[in-house]
Amino acid sequence: MTNQELQDALASARTAEVLLVEDNPADVQLIKKSLERGRFPVNLSVTNDGAEAMTFLQQEGAYEDAPRPDLILLDLNMPNVSGQEVLTWLKDEPDLKKIPVVVLTTSDATEDIEESYRLQASSFITKPIELDDFLQTMVGMVTYWLTVVKLPRDPEDADDG
Repeated sequence: MTNQELQDALASARTAEVLLVEDNPADVQLIKKSLERGRFPVNLSVTNDGAEAMTFLQQEGAYEDAPRPDLILLDLNMPNVSGQEVLTWLKDEPDLKKIPVVVLTTSDATEDIEESYRLQASSFITKPIELDDFLQTMVGMVTYWLTVVKLPRDPEDADDG
């Protein structure tokens, strides 16, 4: 995809709802910076652990008006409820199981990769260590998920096209 094709796709795209489940504030800031750098039309919601993500997705408590995400970026290693526990729970929820989940983690362990896919993660990305590599990876990942892939729509949004 050329830069012009990407800019045209972004210009015609509706604002995507993305939920980031990440307990590392530095990684949250890097992901926000990546989205800004790519000029993606994204409304980014952030939860700090798996338990908070589940509350967000169930639209409970402080999250009763939370948007339904088009895409979830999920860290694996978090306090309280792990990313794998969130994946297991998500895939058992009829209204949520179609939401694509990108596992975004520091792990590159074979067992984490295999278990994530067994739990129906849509993709698994190991966070690069180097800043430029991290930003480039995030821009590429978001470009793919928000401009190339056709995401399932919430039935309430069916008339949006």
